[in-house]
Amino acid sequence: MDEKYEKDRKNNTKHDNHKHVDNNQHHEDNINYDHHKDHEHGDQGHDHDNHGHGGHDHSHMLDDFKKRFYISLIVTIPILIFSPMIQSFLGYEFSFPGVMYVLFALATFIFFYGGKPFLTGSYDELKQKNPGMMTLIALAIVVAYVYSSLTVFGLSGSNFFWELATLIVIMLLGHWIEMRSVMGASNALEELVKMIPSEAHLIGENGDMKDVKVDQLVQGNKVLVKPGEKVPVDGLIEKGQSDVNESMLTGESVPVEKTTDDQVIAGSINGEGSLTLQVEKTGEDSYLSQVVKMVKEAQESRSKTQDLSNRAAKWLFYLALFAGFTTLIVWLVIGFPFDYALERMVTVMVIACPHALGLAAPLVVARSTALAAKRGLLIRNRANFEEARNIQSIVFDKTGTLTEGEFGITEIVTEEGYQKNDLLQIAASLEAQSEHPIAKGIVEEAKSQKLTLTEPEKFESMTGKGLKGVIAGKEILIVSPGYVEEKQISYQAQKFEEFSEEGKTVVFVLISNELAGMIALADKVRESAERAVSRLKDLHVQSIMLTGDNSKVAQWVANQLKLDEVIAEVLPHEKAEKIKALKSQGLKIAMTGDGVNDAPALANADLGIAVGAGTDVAMETADVILVKSNPEDVVSILELSKSTYKKMIQNLWWAAGYNIVTIPLAAGILYPLGIVLSPAVGAVLMSLSTVVVAINARLFKG
Repeated sequence: MDEKYEKDRKNNTKHDNHKHVDNNQHHEDNINYDHHKDHEHGDQGHDHDNHGHGGHDHSHMLDDFKKRFYISLIVTIPILIFSPMIQSFLGYEFSFPGVMYVLFALATFIFFYGGKPFLTGSYDELKQKNPGMMTLIALAIVVAYVYSSLTVFGLSGSNFFWELATLIVIMLLGHWIEMRSVMGASNALEELVKMIPSEAHLIGENGDMKDVKVDQLVQGNKVLVKPGEKVPVDGLIEKGQSDVNESMLTGESVPVEKTTDDQVIAGSINGEGSLTLQVEKTGEDSYLSQVVKMVKEAQESRSKTQDLSNRAAKWLFYLALFAGFTTLIVWLVIGFPFDYALERMVTVMVIACPHALGLAAPLVVARSTALAAKRGLLIRNRANFEEARNIQSIVFDKTGTLTEGEFGITEIVTEEGYQKNDLLQIAASLEAQSEHPIAKGIVEEAKSQKLTLTEPEKFESMTGKGLKGVIAGKEILIVSPGYVEEKQISYQAQKFEEFSEEGKTVVFVLISNELAGMIALADKVRESAERAVSRLKDLHVQSIMLTGDNSKVAQWVANQLKLDEVIAEVLPHEKAEKIKALKSQGLKIAMTGDGVNDAPALANADLGIAVGAGTDVAMETADVILVKSNPEDVVSILELSKSTYKKMIQNLWWAAGYNIVTIPLAAGILYPLGIVLSPAVGAVLMSLSTVVVAINARLFKG
């Protein structure tokens, strides 16, 4: 981990040119307000076609399944119309000379065209000696096709071309739905890529500058980032100083001061200063490539419950073989002709591959992924997401997760003769000229109180000290504790000490060289964090804060949120150790964080959750990404995981239940009672099972 970058990420006491109150040396610190002029963020003219988004192979496969599904569906319609078994069941007749050969030709096309993915898939499974869903489907369609083809050319019996066609169509649909749901999540992630500019201002060896495509840059190039522009590459600052907004990358909405030798990441927004960067990362190492890599991983992520359906298919394959050959032998032994015994065997083996099983997991996955996306949850690792239902403790990072990363006023202390609202109005009128986070916090509070701001007659930024201005003929100063100490101005020291110990930033307001009061500000605790902790208590899930901040600041936040436990003053590399220690107690742990320093902890947790898109490293190690920095979404993950698993198990039981009932009936177990399941009735039961599974998945509300 880069220590310099980590210093910048966590240095919440130094934004812009403010030097905020340090808890140990607050008397020596002072606030340097630089006047932030308004600027326009020009359009970068992004051309995203040049970004390699990855996942093209997956997209091609998706299109292939979609094409095969629609073509097979169209060909299936005449197969159903011409099928004698369907005609018999529905009570109509439709025939013409050579109809069986037409049926055979259509079925042959579907078998080889629509069934190709399953035939090649089963070959791969059998080669690995691990039969699964593909092998089960291949067994059913091969048996149905070969047997039905023999009936066309002389073998006595009914054909199963309708079963062959519908099975292929439904299985193609299931695979298409499954792949599309994963692609949907991937497309949402790729929206992040659009936030990165496609062009950069390249500085040549002789100092000339030209605009080039980002993908043309190489390590060691120098680029200029103008005020208000997005940083185009991961790089090191060679010249310049500016506050950089990294909220897209870290969830930290307070800009971080960057100067020579500091790192900046592609996608962050430059503030007022110009920066000259040396390109550090290109190609596979760049932030953009990390996002694309994560998209690819998301596409390849396997669901444990989908593996469960695959294991069910494996056992159904063995059951189909056993039940099929047992049926053939038994019917032959009790004296029935070979044609009849063979039809019974084929019926059993075809019915053993339930259409519903192929849709049971994919339909719920698709529905679950859609619901998650609507709630701002991007599921990167489905297996760990499904295991989230067993989480016992949630560990939260503080800054940017439980807090907003934006300053808000917590207290206003006035001197005798001054009112709080008057002090706030005067301070906000002067601070409105600045774009600094502290200034914004004061102005926002004034707006929420519906106070009318006055335009200063004069305004000046005092380097290293604060702001000076004239409002309504009176000289106004908003200054740091250092300025007050330097001028030996008397103030309420005990109150100031209390604020400082709680990690709050304090500014002093002077009117006509007389102290009017002080304003304490702190990183605002999210209202949603309080609701999230409350909801977690209802679910009997522990809430733990894990932070590098000092224990007094952490405890102040924890008391407001009523957290169960606080672990403070933890160095970045120690966070992972703390997670391991919690896991060693036998707890299932989820870790929620937003930055590089949280990455090891995210990787070690049973469920890693990256907040506010996170850094590239945080996203790499997270299982779920929260698009919005809303702690309540963490609760949504647990609830959605529980309901998704429950719905999947329901669907698998519906699909398996079909087999439990129909295979013995198809084999003829009730023949002594005069009950034998005809292929037509088997088709109806199969259809009902598929419809029930589809409706059950559709009714899933999360």
